[in-house]
Amino acid sequence: MDKNRVEGAKHQVKGGLKEAAGKLTGNKTKEAAGKLEKNAGKVQQDVGKAADAARRPKH
Repeated sequence: MDKNRVEGAKHQVKGGLKEAAGKLTGNKTKEAAGKLEKNAGKVQQDVGKAADAARRPKH
């Protein structure tokens, strides 16, 4: 498994927690930062999936 998949998943979780904390406290800056980190994690995870697919042998 590509490291980008693992790191991307971590960023998604961390961003989701930040976003939730921002919503809970009314902190729009933290909420927006959480959304950005969550989306960056999704992109990073997709990059990892593509790298894994490229390494798979083609039959």
